[in-house]
Amino acid sequence: MLPELRKRVLDANLELNRRGVVIYTWGNVSGIDRESGLVVIKPSGVSYDEMTVDDMVVVNLENETVWGSKKPSSDTRTHTCLYRNFPDIGGVVHTHSPHAVGWAQARMEIPCLGTTQADYCSGPIPCTAPLTPEQVARDYEGETGETIVRTFEGRDPMAQPMVLLAGHGPFAWGRTPDDAVHNAVVLEKCAEMATITRIACGGLPPLEDYVLDYHYQRKHGANAWYGQK
Repeated sequence: MLPELRKRVLDANLELNRRGVVIYTWGNVSGIDRESGLVVIKPSGVSYDEMTVDDMVVVNLENETVWGSKKPSSDTRTHTCLYRNFPDIGGVVHTHSPHAVGWAQARMEIPCLGTTQADYCSGPIPCTAPLTPEQVARDYEGETGETIVRTFEGRDPMAQPMVLLAGHGPFAWGRTPDDAVHNAVVLEKCAEMATITRIACGGLPPLEDYVLDYHYQRKHGANAWYGQK
């Protein structure tokens, strides 16, 4: 079932490992086939060194396994929540990359301090509110997804394709699993640079709005001109 998407999701998971933003089993990538409404996701607790395309698990948007012999990622309900609520996304990534986790543990958004982040985000990288005891008891992973969705009320998730979960770590997404991995790696680098900035000057001087808008629009605007035609 969905052999091409399973291969793409496997490759995306391995790329996440190659880029050094995950170790052991710390993270997961998924991809969705919008036509069928089925999601391919990394299996739970399987090392990146050992994963094969046949280890990928296919679930529906109600979190039921429809193909595969292994248990899907423990974060599956977060992924499916994002797919249900963000219809333009095609891939989702969760990591525990250290600099992004540091900001999440501080319960702080990452303001846009420079043009690197402006190339990918139309503003800050938001941080969610912490989950309540009731949310954790009711459905930790599902409520994690709902908290992300609430954080993006009034925001365009495609213009800010990344978020920090308070006390937990980062999620990122994109139009494909590869795109989502790219954004997850960028998020970690932006978090690292923000950390360095804060250490260097003791504060967080924001990038000027007009520079932020220029950099974002040149890559993502209606008349974007960055790169080759």
